[in-house]
Amino acid sequence: MGIEIREITTLVELEEMQKVEHAIWGDMPTPIHQTYTAYYNGGVMIGAFLDGRMIGFQYSFPGFNGKNPYLVSHTLGVLPEYRKLGLGGKIKLKQAEVAGNKGYDMMIWTFDPLESVNAYLNLHKLGGVVTTYKENHYGELDDGLNSGLATDRFQVEWYFRKEQERKAIVFETSRVILEMDEDEKPKRSSVDFQKDGKSWFVAIPDNIQEIKQRDIDLAIEWRMATRDIFKMLIANGYQGRDVIRGNGVSYYCFCSS
Repeated sequence: MGIEIREITTLVELEEMQKVEHAIWGDMPTPIHQTYTAYYNGGVMIGAFLDGRMIGFQYSFPGFNGKNPYLVSHTLGVLPEYRKLGLGGKIKLKQAEVAGNKGYDMMIWTFDPLESVNAYLNLHKLGGVVTTYKENHYGELDDGLNSGLATDRFQVEWYFRKEQERKAIVFETSRVILEMDEDEKPKRSSVDFQKDGKSWFVAIPDNIQEIKQRDIDLAIEWRMATRDIFKMLIANGYQGRDVIRGNGVSYYCFCSS
């Protein structure tokens, strides 16, 4: 389709980014004085353009944990009519290229653990690793994506300049610790968790937004059930390493770190 993906560098482009951000989420966009300052102090902004018109973007800024600098990838969005083109992954790859040229080795970001499409992109396609679970991280949000659910988030670390060994994941039903029953409800399996160094699998619904629209109580049930499992696995030294997509259900693969 002739889509160009490149770094955003001008005030005019940042103004256009604001309009795209508002069209996607409907709330107040990030102020230009903030994005412009971030750009001139190590931030990275990427735009996807079709015939000169921005249809997607990514905004990130520098972070520091007391030891090492890294890039904080804060927002990424694509206009609804262009979401089946794989632009999210392409924008992330361009972001990594620009970030590498600026001297970064790693970036972090957060995403909703119940959003299966984002999970598959972040872990399976990009090779990010889930290291942290943040319970109700942003508090209560009243936008279309988050309304009605606690804003639990995974934090992903992506070492994009490092060649990572990707081991083939062998799915084992005997290692599923949370599954989906015939009524689409989360169900703790009969398998007892043990810290044995082997992988564990955790089910999530393929479309939490569709479930939320027709049965908010079921969506909340999934939030609470997965919260308990994810926190337990991470507390025991496991990391989210991959996602297997299925028919109506996806599975996280957690491996011993």
